[in-house]
Amino acid sequence: MSVVPTALTAGQPRTDRPSVVLLHGIGGRAFGWQAQLDALAALGWHVLAWDMPGYGDSPMVEPYTFDALADALADVLDAHGLNKAVIVGHSLGGMVALQLWARHPQRVAALMLAGSSPAFGHGSGDFQQQFLAQRLAPLDAGQTLAQVAERLIPAMVAPGFTGPGLALAQACMGSIASASYRAALYALVTFEQRAALPTITVPTLCLAGEHDRTASPTVVRRMADKIPGARYVELAGAGHLMNFEAPEAFTHALLDFLHTTQEETHP
Repeated sequence: MSVVPTALTAGQPRTDRPSVVLLHGIGGRAFGWQAQLDALAALGWHVLAWDMPGYGDSPMVEPYTFDALADALADVLDAHGLNKAVIVGHSLGGMVALQLWARHPQRVAALMLAGSSPAFGHGSGDFQQQFLAQRLAPLDAGQTLAQVAERLIPAMVAPGFTGPGLALAQACMGSIASASYRAALYALVTFEQRAALPTITVPTLCLAGEHDRTASPTVVRRMADKIPGARYVELAGAGHLMNFEAPEAFTHALLDFLHTTQEETHP
C-alpha cells in the first residue's frame, strides 16, 4: 500500500478548469511555492505544491528512482481526487513531470517545465560521478544542508541578486534531510527522457532564466524545439531559481500559459 506524499493546497477544485500541481527542485520544498499558491488561488485556481518523497513529512520511496517519484505523484493526484492536472516542474521537478508523462500520460493536462532538461548532462559516467562528488563532498565532510545552502544557493541565482527569495531558497534547502538529498542526487544523475519529448501531445511551456547556468536558455530552448507545439519563454534577469528570484514574473508566465491553454481547450 502506497503512502502518499504531503502537499500544501490552496483554492478549491473546479469542473471548468484543471488543478495545478507544483513540483520543486532538488533543493526546494513545498513552502517555496507559497507566492504561486496564493496568487493562483486568488484567481480561482486549485493548486497543490508537493513535498517530494523524503522531503518534509513526505515518506521516502524505495528504491528512490524517477519511476517511483512519478508513481508517488500519481498517488498525490489520486488522494486529491484529480484525474489529471497541469503539472508545473522546476529543475528536478520538471524531470519528475516528464517522467509522469512517460509513465502516466493520461494524468497530465498540460506541462510547464521551468529551468529543467530532458536528461542529466551528456550521458558521460565521468560527468555524473564528478557532479556527485562535488555535491556530496561537503556532506561527507560533516556540513549540514543549511551550511551547504549558504554557499550553493547564491551561486545558482542571477549575478548580484540579493532579494528576499535568496533567504527563502536557503531556508528550503536547509530544511531537507541529508539522506533524502543524497537519494535525490543519486536519482538525478540517472535521468534520461529525451525520447519522450516528441511524444508529448499536451500544451507545454518551457521556461528559462536568462542567467541560468544549470539549465541554460540554450538547453531549455532546444527542449522546447523537440516538443510538438511547445512554447518557449525566457525570464529576463533571472537565474536558475527563477521562482524565488522573480516570483511575480514566474507567476505571470504561468498564468498566461494557463489562460492560453484554457482558451485552446475551451474556445
